[in-house]
Amino acid sequence: MLGGGSWATALVKVLNTNGVMVHWWMRDAGVAETLRRHHHNPRYLSAVQFDPQLIAPGTHLEETIGSADIIFLAIPSAFVAQVLNPLAPELFQNKTVVSAVKGMIPGRNMLMAEYLRSQLGVQEDCIVNISGPSHAEEVAMEKLTCLTLAARNEQNASRIADLLRCAFIQCTLSDDLYGTEYSAVLKNIYAIAAGIYSGLDYGDNFLAVFLSNCIEEMERFLRKVQPITRDIKDAAYLGDLLVTAYSAFSRNRTLGTMLGRGYSVQNSLLQMNMVAEGYYASACIHAINRQHQVPMPIADATYDVLHGQAEARRVFGQLSRMIC
Repeated sequence: MLGGGSWATALVKVLNTNGVMVHWWMRDAGVAETLRRHHHNPRYLSAVQFDPQLIAPGTHLEETIGSADIIFLAIPSAFVAQVLNPLAPELFQNKTVVSAVKGMIPGRNMLMAEYLRSQLGVQEDCIVNISGPSHAEEVAMEKLTCLTLAARNEQNASRIADLLRCAFIQCTLSDDLYGTEYSAVLKNIYAIAAGIYSGLDYGDNFLAVFLSNCIEEMERFLRKVQPITRDIKDAAYLGDLLVTAYSAFSRNRTLGTMLGRGYSVQNSLLQMNMVAEGYYASACIHAINRQHQVPMPIADATYDVLHGQAEARRVFGQLSRMIC
């Protein structure tokens, strides 16, 4: 497991529940030492206790990768390149790489599967993507959660599903590797937008209409950039959008709520102790759509607020009149 945040912590809990030994890399030596001594992550989901016989925390990245044949990535997208670029592609040969990253590589505007192929030489058949609907906090509380494992190679997806299935985790398989990644990126942008409307004191009646428009916009974009047959009502698309837009656990919705209440973008980001992936994703999708020219008024409005210094009340007031 690469990453020391809440999602990495929740996934290690699931794997430990199934008796799976996890070599766990994190940047912070103090956190790794706490895990070794006290068997919990002091920064994220600290109530979760781990079996000391089933975790091997450490700060040596190459050593951690070399110790396993399955690599889970749960690093915020903004830091993935910084962590992985210095590594030799040979480290990843003959390994299955599971992306639990719900974002794109900023500046490169690349999905994780694209980055893993081009930067680290990971074969496409060896990449598996985990999508929701899932909040790490509920997984940690053992609330029933349904994950989607997407891969070009069904055998690899099935192998990862077998590692994760337990009393509170169910898994379905998908061949839409890139579409599920794009949908996870887009739902974070839409969750920020939903939060803005919440901060502006729009009610549930409008939010339902708004999210109906979000899923239509998502479908238009996916049909253009990844034109395969998919059911946009499946959990990996619609379900993940709904939980991220509605849940109090959603950091993207939280960011949007602060913006709707009048906080600046920078102040809002500084007040959050976790990364809101939608902030970075908004710039990536905006850049990609310059080529595809898909009508995306919701994503465009969110980008204008996050990166164009537009005033949320004005921009989202105009958007609401288009939607309803």
